[in-house]
Amino acid sequence: MNRAIWTLGGPKRALQTDTALVSFTFDDVPDSARSPGADILEHYGARGTFYIAGGLAGTVEADRSIITPPDCRDLAERGHELGCHTFSHRKVRSFSGAEFARDLDRNADYLAGLGLAAPPRNFAFPYNSAWPPARSEFRSRFRSCRGAGESVNRGMVDPLMLKSVAIGPEAEARALTRWIDDVVADPGWLIFFGHDVAANPTPYGCTPQTFDHLVRYAAERGCAILPVDRALDRIGW
Repeated sequence: MNRAIWTLGGPKRALQTDTALVSFTFDDVPDSARSPGADILEHYGARGTFYIAGGLAGTVEADRSIITPPDCRDLAERGHELGCHTFSHRKVRSFSGAEFARDLDRNADYLAGLGLAAPPRNFAFPYNSAWPPARSEFRSRFRSCRGAGESVNRGMVDPLMLKSVAIGPEAEARALTRWIDDVVADPGWLIFFGHDVAANPTPYGCTPQTFDHLVRYAAERGCAILPVDRALDRIGW
C-alpha cells in the first residue's frame, strides 16, 4: 500500500533550485539528537528540523531517552525548527478524522506551552506511514509533510509527500555521502532523517562521528544546509 501511496500522491509543485539543498531532520527526538546532534549542525553553521511528538516527551526507553520540554525549548531558542510528529506517535491511519484533529491540536498546544511564537508549520509521518485520506487536515495546518521514500526531491514534487533518506543503521550510514554527491550533481532537495546520535546508536540512528562526517561533507560540497521551513522559503513554496 505504501508504494501506491507514494506513486499516486497528490497535487505537485515544481521544485526549482540551482543549489543543492540538504536538510537534516530528526523524528521522535531522543535527547542525543539535541546533544550532540544539534551541536554538530551548529558547528557547521547549520540548523535542523526536529519533529516532536509531545506524548513521548521525557520518556525513557531501554536504548534511548526522549528530550524534555526544556530541551525542546532550548532547540528552538538556538534557531532549530520544531515540527509536528503527532502527539501520541501513532500511525495516521489508526485515527478517526476527528480523533486525528484532536491529536494534532494537542501537540500544537504542547509546543505552544514551550513558548513558541507560532504553531509548527511542517509535519513528519510517524513510522513514515503516509495516509492520503488525511490530506485535507494536513493542507489546513502544514506547509509540508515528510515521509521516507529514499529519494531526492526533484522536478514535480508533492509538498505533502516529501521524500527523505534514512540515516541508519550505523553500518551503512557513512556511505550516505553518495546521496550528497547525487544532489550536488543534479540539484534538488535532499532530506535526511534520523533519530539518535549516540556512541551506541539504535538501528535507526548513527554515531556522532558519522553524523559529523555527513554534515561536514555536505558543507564542503557547497550544499545549502537548511531546516525544512527555510528550504521551503528558498524554493518559493
